[in-house]
This record gives sequence, C-alpha cells and structure tokens, in this order.
Amino acid sequence: METTAERVLMKGNEAIAEAAIRAGVRAYFGYPITPQSEIAEYMARELPRRGGVFLQAESEVAAINMVYGAAGAGARVMTSTSSPGISLMQEGLSYLVGSELPCVIINVMRGGPGLGNIAPSQADYFQATKSAGHGDGRNLVLAPATIQEAADLTALAFELADRYRNPVMVLTDGITGQMMEPVTFRADTPPAREPPPWATTGAGEGPVRLINSIYLEPEALEHHNRRLVEKYRRMQSEVRYEAYRMEDATVAVAAYGLVARIARTAVDRARARGLRVGLLRPITVYPFPSAAFAEAAGRVAAILTVEMSAGQMVEDVRLAVAGRTPVRFYGRLGGAIPTPPELVAQIEALAAEVSAR
Repeated sequence: METTAERVLMKGNEAIAEAAIRAGVRAYFGYPITPQSEIAEYMARELPRRGGVFLQAESEVAAINMVYGAAGAGARVMTSTSSPGISLMQEGLSYLVGSELPCVIINVMRGGPGLGNIAPSQADYFQATKSAGHGDGRNLVLAPATIQEAADLTALAFELADRYRNPVMVLTDGITGQMMEPVTFRADTPPAREPPPWATTGAGEGPVRLINSIYLEPEALEHHNRRLVEKYRRMQSEVRYEAYRMEDATVAVAAYGLVARIARTAVDRARARGLRVGLLRPITVYPFPSAAFAEAAGRVAAILTVEMSAGQMVEDVRLAVAGRTPVRFYGRLGGAIPTPPELVAQIEALAAEVSAR
C-alpha cells in the first residue's frame, strides 16, 4: 500500500500495522498467533520496503526481548501477539518497565484460559491493566472500539510510550482485528525522530549510558520504584473515555472495545422503548476513568457493566463508584459475543429493579 492520506477499507489488524508504520515504527519483532497474524504479515511485507526491520522471532519470549534491545538502542519498536503470547512476554514486559524503555505492544485478545480458542474475548483485562509482569509495573493500556480508533490509538501509543518512557499496550480482540471498516490515516509520512538522549547508540565519547533494571541495594530499588510510581501518577492525566447519551440517563451501561459498540446499539434500542439509558466507554482502561464513573454514580440509579469475560473491568467500576450506586454485571465467556437484544433485556430488567425500589 502507498502512503497516501486517502480513505481506505482495511481489516483491523492491517490498519493497526499501517498506522504503526506511519507513526514511525522502524523495528517489529513477533511470532505468529491467531487472531493477530495479519499484523505480522503486513509488517513482513511493508516494513522492509519502507525503511524498517521485520524479524520473525523463534518465540514470543524472544520477540519481547528483541523489542527490549531495539528500544534500548532508541528505535521506535513494537510487537503484536494474542493472549497466550502476552503470557509468554510477561518477564520481558517487566524488564521493559523496570528499564523505562518505550515500546508498543498489541494484544488481539482471544478466548481462554490456556490455549482456549481463537474467538474474540476480553478476558485479558486484569493481565493488561493490573500489572506489566512482575514487580509493581504498569502499562498504559488503550482499548479501541472501531477500526479508525484502532489506527488512531496505535499512533497515539507511540507518542505516549516516548512521553513516559514506558511500554504502551493496545488492547483489542479477534473481531476488531478481523473485521473491515473504512480508515483515514492521520499522517502520510512518519515523523522525524532522533534517538533519545538516553539511548545506548554506541556513539562515542559522551557520558556512559546504562540501561538496566537491576538494583541490588534495597534502598536504591525503593528509590527507583518510587520514581516509577510517581510516573504512573502522572499517567493519570492521559485518561480518555466517551460518554454517550448520558445527559439524562438514569441507568448507565459500562463497556469498552467491541462490547461498547454492541452496548451503544442496545442503548439506542432501549431509548426507543422509553428508557433513559446512556453509555460510559473507557478508552484508556489503564489509567481507568474513575472520576467519570464517580461523577455518574451521583446521577444514575444503577450501572450495568458488560464484558466478554467473567467480570474484570466491573471491579474497577465498583471501586470508582464506591457503593454510591448499584453495579450489576453481564458477561459472555469463551468467545461468545453478547447481542443487542440480550443487552436490551438486561437494561430493561435493571430499569425495572430501579423503578421498583
């Protein structure tokens, strides 16, 4: 594909790859796994002829450590995988966080646990938002709901990774990766980017540049970790969310990613039946838009959280509202996808419960 600004019809995985190239990625390391393999295929075809390096690693463990090496040398670098692959990358992710190295990781989630299946899921929420591997680490995590947003958030992910010297994850799913929609890319040419001043470029006679995550003295590691915690606090300024038809809502639906699209349709159908319903959609799932949910809790009579999991984000919703309004949960598991009629029925049941109090 030529690097033009025209609107094109693309599969989600391909749009993510193209957006990354236009954002200036110059090194990709990965290992095939369904349902994300189109990202690697696209990178294998496009990245070398557009000035970058593609390398299929022998495993996900090797891939994330190649990301570590390229990031340490100052390259704009990424990898992509699906749920079991992220599990294999956890040690490397922790090293990247500990060494403060910017990179982008795409997780196209599939059903689990274990090998599970290749159907779409949101069951990696805890893994993505609560820890970047072992040891108190955190990733910024972005959750697109459309193909356009997947492209836009992939480009944003590189900016945020550089801004905070931290891995950033784009958390999506098998349906979003496989379906096709029109996409307009926001940049025709990659931005110029010099290697950052801390990079181990091997350039000569300047000060020694050391990248590592080992601090043998407890006091030194505590100081390092407290500095990282302060960085995570600053990341709170990156909170993004969408409020849809929330102005007069008495019931709110909380959903992210693909499920938020289904919930949006359900909200419109419930509105057509006379119910005052709105949608709160986290775009950053870490940091979580807790303030938006806390504010909504003062206005709505109940919140329905919908996920393709056994209930993970619902814990963040409950923490945010702090008991000020009831929070109910509806989830589908193992790759099953909730339908608009299912969600309308859940909304109607919750609205009836609220009105009966």
